[in-house]
Amino acid sequence: MSSLLVFPGQGAQQPGMLQRLPRATLIEASDVLGEDVSLLDSADALRSTRAVQLCLLIAGVAASRQLLQDGLTADYVAGLSIGAYPAAVVAGALSFSDALNLVSLRGELMQQAYPQGYGMTAIIGLQLSTVETLLAQVHSAESPVYLANINADNQVVIAGSDKAMQAVAELARSRGAGLAKRLAVSVPSHCPLLDQPARILAEAFAKVELQIPKIAYLSGSRARPLIKPDALRDDLAFNMCRVVDWRGTVQSAYERGVRLQIELPPGAVLTGLARRVFESGTVTAFDSARLDTLQALLREEGGRRP
Repeated sequence: MSSLLVFPGQGAQQPGMLQRLPRATLIEASDVLGEDVSLLDSADALRSTRAVQLCLLIAGVAASRQLLQDGLTADYVAGLSIGAYPAAVVAGALSFSDALNLVSLRGELMQQAYPQGYGMTAIIGLQLSTVETLLAQVHSAESPVYLANINADNQVVIAGSDKAMQAVAELARSRGAGLAKRLAVSVPSHCPLLDQPARILAEAFAKVELQIPKIAYLSGSRARPLIKPDALRDDLAFNMCRVVDWRGTVQSAYERGVRLQIELPPGAVLTGLARRVFESGTVTAFDSARLDTLQALLREEGGRRP
């Protein structure tokens, strides 16, 4: 049996999310970025896409360092959207300092591309095929809207202009959707609207050295492990404009023998999604369990290496 560490995406952020984390990682991040990162998690600061993404990176890395002490490790890592960056750092494929600089750029590019009037909306209670039909009815060059995330069998996220998303949400409710809710994300991620920012980020990635991961890295876009540094570079640079197949990623992990999933901070959104896939095993979150309990679970799943 195997273990999987998962890292949440934008929308999971919480004011004060960095304040309970080890100071050493915050100081390291502050030194790299040349700013006090402990100021990034205020409610006002978290209105910035850059601040949100940096907070999610820092929180994931800091909590993982707490968890994976004294030789403990995991078998797989995976991250939803920005969560792929702390996943790559924990896997040993990307240095923390490079990740900080790249995520800072990523957040700025996404924020500048669509400063207002765009975002993401979750739709719960409809099958994927139904949502795709509604998207086709509404989408146009003037009011673009796309499929962005496949989170579960009846939970997807769409991205695009506010006007188009509102139209799809109204149609979804008329078709029986249990929920159609605008998310706390101010950019239209995981769709062709971010093709150009992704290409600029890829140019920055070309100057960064990546390593073969020491912990298997599952792509949240492709739902399979990636090993070669060039494939990792492509996955990380372009995941902002590719559909997230989180349902497929968790299913792939389960089929590969994963029976323990631990969600790193903040929150437990991915924990709830995984419970629909894990017919047996343990699904839990760092924020809702004792550290020593999580470490004991990792040991039981063979998470100690010589």
